[in-house]
Amino acid sequence: MQVRAILTSIALAAGLGAALPTSAQTTTDSRADDLVLEMQQAARRNDRARLAALLPQVRGHILEPWAAYWEARSRLEEFTSADMQAFSARYPGSYQEDRLRNDWLLLLGQRRDWSSFAAEHPQFRMGDDRQVRCYALLVDQLRSSQPAPQAVADDVRRLWLAQRDADDGCTQAADRLYASKRLPAEDVWRKARLSVEANRGRAARDAVQIVAPDVLDQVGQLLDSPVRYLAGRAVAASKLRRELITLALVKLATADPEQAATALDSKWSVQLSAEERNWVWGVIGKQAAIRRLPDTWDYFRKVQRDTDLHDEMLVWKARTALREGQWKALTTTIQAMGDETRLDPTWIYWRARALQKIGAEADRAEALQLYESIASVRGFYEQLALEELGRKIEVPLPPPPPTPDEQALARANPSLQRALYAIGIGLRSEGVREWNYATNLHAPGGMAERDLLAAAALACEREVWDRCINTSERTRQSIDFAQRFPMPLQDSVVPRSRAINLDPAFVYGLIRQESRFIMDARSHVGASGLMQVMPATARWTARKIGLADFKPNQINDRETNIAIGTGYLKLVLDDFAGSMPMAAAAYNAGPGRPRVWRGQAGAPTLEAAIWAENIPFNETRDYVKKVVSNATNYAAILTGQPQSLKARMGTVGPLAAGAPDPSKELP
Repeated sequence: MQVRAILTSIALAAGLGAALPTSAQTTTDSRADDLVLEMQQAARRNDRARLAALLPQVRGHILEPWAAYWEARSRLEEFTSADMQAFSARYPGSYQEDRLRNDWLLLLGQRRDWSSFAAEHPQFRMGDDRQVRCYALLVDQLRSSQPAPQAVADDVRRLWLAQRDADDGCTQAADRLYASKRLPAEDVWRKARLSVEANRGRAARDAVQIVAPDVLDQVGQLLDSPVRYLAGRAVAASKLRRELITLALVKLATADPEQAATALDSKWSVQLSAEERNWVWGVIGKQAAIRRLPDTWDYFRKVQRDTDLHDEMLVWKARTALREGQWKALTTTIQAMGDETRLDPTWIYWRARALQKIGAEADRAEALQLYESIASVRGFYEQLALEELGRKIEVPLPPPPPTPDEQALARANPSLQRALYAIGIGLRSEGVREWNYATNLHAPGGMAERDLLAAAALACEREVWDRCINTSERTRQSIDFAQRFPMPLQDSVVPRSRAINLDPAFVYGLIRQESRFIMDARSHVGASGLMQVMPATARWTARKIGLADFKPNQINDRETNIAIGTGYLKLVLDDFAGSMPMAAAAYNAGPGRPRVWRGQAGAPTLEAAIWAENIPFNETRDYVKKVVSNATNYAAILTGQPQSLKARMGTVGPLAAGAPDPSKELP
């Protein structure tokens, strides 16, 4: 079916025009599409005049709510509550209505128009904006004559500490709670420390402004040059001075953990409290672990109480314990993590492994219970847990397909239809946001499982593979491998892979992670196509595989992209001696980095799962685990045979002393 016919069928499916004003005709001609695209560009330029001129011309178009949102957003500073009500009346229940309400609530909060905020906030459906939530909690405090309940204080604290960037809403709510003695000074300083550690200077200053505004100039000094600041201080006699010294040491540790360790050991350790000292050692240990410094475990051993550390420090301590084989310390470190982190399959799995290593009968029994709690085909550690229980990875029985009524409900959903149409004409960002709203946020808790399966089936039918996969992955009980692991382009991917002795399951696992089968995908760093190939890599690989007369503009051609992507992956895999984890890491982060991460001669050989968990880049760590996990499931589909993730992972160790590194030629 041609693209225009597909888009027309989307626009007309299930009486979609009913989602628009009844007087409008659903317009789907290419001229109207062009006007919508022009409005998107005008919105990016904030060209109010052009938006106002074009809006009447797209009335009745399936994407009219987007056009109206862009136009309204451009004049939000002049908005009134009546304008918001009018927009809501015209586009009730739509993503655009709630998106504009989100923007409007943020503006009302910044203006301190609490009465208008209180009137509008109950209509906000998405509820996913932390700053709006903080404003709402602040309004509740302002409208009450009673001190904020502890639950409110806890909510503000959680939201504020989770915000990495400075924001007005949570800062104002925290300030109010601190002034009313519902938020202790320790939490405000904790926010300052977290902000300095994350290199968020403004957020750090905002926190100190609440608790100690008179020393803001010193905060600026320690952020600009922690070495100079520390050199100019002799003692930390007061709580305030200790907190400032702690901030300076944290700032220094983010740039040079070894220098920070020397400063702490030689001068400041005896002057700080145990909690402050533990925090700084935790930052030093985390930064040393990320840099893979040889003294990392020694730094973490100086922490006297794990509960003084935040979860990111504890995660890096746990990773270091894995690398060092410190299984008993691993169990206590995991136990100190907050509930959300500790109950992640990653740390459930490694706690079970540690309990097995410790060896007591009760520990081994608990380990089996932990494996059972996560064992599944749905993710990397879930698959490893299956294998620890003696089972292999197999294709699960599919759930019953969506019924005709369930399919009809999905096709009639106006947000899903607008999303598909937007993606179809090139508005992928807008389409993805609207799709996610329909599946995740329109109703509390998101769609029910059967509705998710029907929505995923609709996306699969339209070959919008990223929404098909992501939507199906949200189901907890029903696992449909046909949706989660689609295999488009088999006539190209499988023969090409097998012709160069490359496992097609590995190729599919990589494509699924790289592009979600989006043909024209383009990353922020310039990688293109299904296999997300960089221009320089494409030119080098084209020469290597004998692809004559290759031109850079060919990289988005489907067959060319697959040929170059599989060719490069094969070269990477061969040069890393067939290690899928190292090849995946090299594909994502460049081959030079896994060369370093494998260690120098004499370094230990590690389980590849431990090696992968210690990759210092969050994106690459997640990528390696997902690609190999994907490949294992694809292999189960392609072969019809049970599979082993452990076998695909293998081990990772250094090259033998004096052995040449073939991967050095790779770009």
